[in-house]
Amino acid sequence: MADEESSVPAEGEMEATQTAEPEGAPPANAEGQPEPEAPETGDQGPTEPAEGAEKTEEKTEEDKPEAEPTETEGTKEAPMEEPAQEGETEGEKPPTPAGSRPASQAGSDRGSKPPTPTGSKPGTPQGSKPGTPKGSKPPTPKGSKPPTPTGSRQGTPRAGSREGSARASPEGEKPGSRPGSAGKERTGSAGKERPSSAGKDRPSSGKDRPPSAGKDRPSSGTGRPSSGRSRKSSAASQKSARAGSAGKPPSGKASPVAPGDQSVEDTNPTTMGGRYTPASRKSETTEEPIPIDALNMVWSFGLNKRVPAINMTDEQRRLVLYTCAHTAVLYDYSNNTQKLLQGHCNMISSTCVSEDRRWIATADSGQNSMVIVWDSYSCIPVQTLFDPHVGGVTTMAMTPDAKYLVTVSAAQTQTVAIWDWTTESDAPICQAELDPAYGHQSYILFNPEDPTELVSNSESQVIFFSWKGGKLEYYAPELDDSTFNRAVGQYSQSIFQSNFGTRAFTATSVGNIVVWDSKRPSSEAPASSNDATKKALKLVRLQDRAITVLTTTDSYIVTGDVMGHVKFYDDQLTMINWYSEFDLGPVNALSFMYMPEFITDVAESSDFPPDATIAASKFVVKDFIVGTATAVMGHVRADGTILDVLLLEHDAAVHAICTHPTEPRLCMGSYSGLLKIWDYEQKEVLVSRQFDRGNMIRCVAFDPTGLILAAGFMDGSVRVLDALTLDDEVSEPFRYARDSVTHCCFSHDSNFLATADADFTVSVFRTGRGQEEEAWVYLGRHRAHYKLIESLMFGMELDTNQPRLLSLGRDRVMVEYDLGNSGKDDLRLLSQDRIEQSAVPSCMAWYPPVTKESFIVTANSQYKLKLYNTTTKMCRKTLLGPTYGAPVQKVSVLPTTGSPIEYRHLAYITTDKVGLHILPADGNPHKAMALIAHPTGVANLACSYDGKYVFTAGGEDCTAHMWSVSLKSLDAACSLGGENLIPFYGLLDGGREGEFFRELEDYFYYAQIRSQGVDATIDREVSTTIPLSEVPYVMRALGFYPTEQEIDDMLNEVKFSKYVETGQYVTHIDLGDFIKLYINHRPAFGLSPIDLQKAFEILGIDSEDGPAIDRGSLLDLLQSKGEHMTEAELAEFLTTLIGMNPEGGSSELGPYDTDQGTNMLEDALPRDFTAVSFAADVLGFQLYAPLTARPTTASTASNTAEDL
Repeated sequence: MADEESSVPAEGEMEATQTAEPEGAPPANAEGQPEPEAPETGDQGPTEPAEGAEKTEEKTEEDKPEAEPTETEGTKEAPMEEPAQEGETEGEKPPTPAGSRPASQAGSDRGSKPPTPTGSKPGTPQGSKPGTPKGSKPPTPKGSKPPTPTGSRQGTPRAGSREGSARASPEGEKPGSRPGSAGKERTGSAGKERPSSAGKDRPSSGKDRPPSAGKDRPSSGTGRPSSGRSRKSSAASQKSARAGSAGKPPSGKASPVAPGDQSVEDTNPTTMGGRYTPASRKSETTEEPIPIDALNMVWSFGLNKRVPAINMTDEQRRLVLYTCAHTAVLYDYSNNTQKLLQGHCNMISSTCVSEDRRWIATADSGQNSMVIVWDSYSCIPVQTLFDPHVGGVTTMAMTPDAKYLVTVSAAQTQTVAIWDWTTESDAPICQAELDPAYGHQSYILFNPEDPTELVSNSESQVIFFSWKGGKLEYYAPELDDSTFNRAVGQYSQSIFQSNFGTRAFTATSVGNIVVWDSKRPSSEAPASSNDATKKALKLVRLQDRAITVLTTTDSYIVTGDVMGHVKFYDDQLTMINWYSEFDLGPVNALSFMYMPEFITDVAESSDFPPDATIAASKFVVKDFIVGTATAVMGHVRADGTILDVLLLEHDAAVHAICTHPTEPRLCMGSYSGLLKIWDYEQKEVLVSRQFDRGNMIRCVAFDPTGLILAAGFMDGSVRVLDALTLDDEVSEPFRYARDSVTHCCFSHDSNFLATADADFTVSVFRTGRGQEEEAWVYLGRHRAHYKLIESLMFGMELDTNQPRLLSLGRDRVMVEYDLGNSGKDDLRLLSQDRIEQSAVPSCMAWYPPVTKESFIVTANSQYKLKLYNTTTKMCRKTLLGPTYGAPVQKVSVLPTTGSPIEYRHLAYITTDKVGLHILPADGNPHKAMALIAHPTGVANLACSYDGKYVFTAGGEDCTAHMWSVSLKSLDAACSLGGENLIPFYGLLDGGREGEFFRELEDYFYYAQIRSQGVDATIDREVSTTIPLSEVPYVMRALGFYPTEQEIDDMLNEVKFSKYVETGQYVTHIDLGDFIKLYINHRPAFGLSPIDLQKAFEILGIDSEDGPAIDRGSLLDLLQSKGEHMTEAELAEFLTTLIGMNPEGGSSELGPYDTDQGTNMLEDALPRDFTAVSFAADVLGFQLYAPLTARPTTASTASNTAEDL
């Protein structure tokens, strides 16, 4: 459903993306050239200039009248005035990329190539061919067209491609089989369809960074520049385009609404069809545009400490780049806003940027990996490299001029590849395979003065590379402790020394710096090109502690170490200055702001610290950021040595999240012991508490009043805290559990607190009574399960409003506790009901009152949702659940305010996805959607009190994501799937016109004949229904063999379907209801030979032909385990299966002789059975899957003999 949601955009949505060309021509630049328009990002070619555009082309800034709103198809926009920023003067206008065409020419030069710059093309390695990415290029020389993603789907993840946060294809469908599905089909791929307007201009050296935006810029982080073009983007480009733009363009004056300048109080940016358009004056319409996706990520809490952060700050914007799970974040720390770069479907493993911070490259590792190049101003992907390496990318780097990328694979046998991402080629320029003996290369860097040289290192080996003419050569110099008779240590990072030709440095874990240089006689001149043969010249001892970061800034060599110290050295490795008072933790990232014309001569009034030389001169460096291994990020202002902590996040797994019942607050706890409460609307931390190390927070819960917070810890302790201050409400934590506390919840009246632990036990606490008791006291505990408890929840009695407590475990038992009759140390049980036969339940929740009957909804490992009567615990409905890669792991009914009672939705998570489901559930697959939330696994789910947001915790990725909810998008997508039986026809093989449906009709009508007697001679009654007694026979005829329990569930589901409304039983079923019943009850993906093989592995004994079961044991198991089967029934079924009784004992053609069947079995059945022989000789089919294969997602196969 989610795929169809993106693949069938309304025509109006497409037209709505067209925006008008702004009136007036841009001012001239310093060379007298006209300044260009904002980058064009449409996919449809230029539209006609807005009315009046040519007439106002030659007007000056002073003569230009105030722009009037220009109305285009589906969009109204007008320039917005913004106060001049500090240092700006009246009349200044933000410059735009040099060499662009004026707006008046945008329509006249359609399809023409941009002018080619004359002169040399600096910054390009020898032997490379010129070229730029079509659609959006690195910094271009004067006179060339600005880097603009134009053309069809340029640089975006391909249509039907593996987009990162893209919708997930329902399990069982072929990749790309549905429009917009996240499969492997790569139609419209990046780099394939290129517009002719992208010329052959090679990128410049990157020193003169062209501004990104002109006058009309997107007003939000999820938009694209206004270009006057209509963009019909692919599913992935629509997803990635929401990443938006970050920061102001480099100009003297801010643009009308500069991207990234919105404060947290700003309202949602203008959108049209899910794609954001430039901000306009207040629109006359009051309707809010509907996003394409029902869930849209709007904020990410936390950061990936394993990927170093990068300082994107320059003179115009204050940004830092870091990653959260599969999303890259451009964080504007001056305005507290985020721009999210979404496109990967795996954890991002590496990032790099160009020297001028214009271009960002992100890469991931894993299956279906990608490298995506982004424009940091528009946040639009301009190039995508699919599957650059087997297993993905572990590290990469970009040349300063942004023309070339180098990637290192994550496979055991690593490959290094160099890419010219500005061309159409999907293949690298050159690549080389490394010897696994060199260790896992985790760091690589271009020589900034000669991009044909590179250096990489693992913990044990440094490798130098040289490439030219499509050939990559490398040299791995030897160095061990015997070389200099000193301990070398493990390598961390390597750099090239500026202004010293080919000299390089490598930092080590024992505080050493290894100095490398070309392997040549001393009398020769220094080598300057393509010399990868180097040797270690010396080993310099800088300190005792490990050096974790090695980088350069201006003329300094900078180190960061495990003590959190940052030290600056000159070219001779003499210390110039150091910072030791930050106390942020072990440094793993150092990045300086971009300032090409940095002036070290400062006024005497400045507060730069003195350096460590005798002269004690002012130590003037650029501002920089420090990232640490404890997930802390600080910004250092060199003038005054002021440290601002930008981020203080969780550095261990995040499983505990919950939301406030009445306020916009999110509580997060992690295994690091950090507990934080966020105001998720203002994006501010309200209060936090750091528990001692070892106090790993596993679960948290607010009480219904929002005044109390309970926290469960991995050591089994439970703390009750004040929700405002996080102070303890009880003097000592409760320590009754013997294992980690996995669940905690409060009753609706806040009088009871219940917890479940990994020791399969439920504990209950109550509020204190009187002055002699504490605020909370222990009531009792009961071990009612013998497997892990999956869900714990409180409810209310229908008549008395007294609290009810229920738990559900992997043992398939739902337990209800008798709170009213329980006393001190005596927690009693009210009922225990086994609710599943073979599937394993994963969660439960109270079904909202969308029906007259009260239900509990559960999800299980067989992709089913089941509704149970809250009083009798009878299974009342079985429904096909979401089938997005893995079964549902947790559900939560989305709260609603002011909506009709019947208009409700269910939020859910699977192994790695988050989704929404429309209620009431009926098995319609179009009622559900899902997006990749956390590639390494979703650990928890929470919904905001008003239902506007959904939060997911990523567990091991140490992050949590905030998703905005658009229910209208989900409803619209569901309506596109059809009404009544149309969605269910699509789930039948061949659909409504297929052979299977015709066969189903034949069976259905034959059942009418059978119910009236096959041999009857009286006139038959023709109807559209069959008796319920015929349902099992039709199901078996269709190939679905339900158990007796499943048959009872099916018949009861139909029989009581109208009992609450009419008080009568249903005794017949029509064809439409039968189709729904069949689809909802049959196995979601059919029977798998893997399940049969796994059963023999568990129950059998190893033999030469594999696990085997002897005949006697098999017959005994079939009669004694599972549903009871008599010897006569077993003989009947087996003789029918092996062909001795083709019609079976239930046939209308005659009776069955059980004695004869038993005697026949002894002669016909072999002595021993293997999975292969049982399938071929008894079941009558061959195992068509390898016996060693295993499903990649959770399957219906059980794990123990008992489960079978």
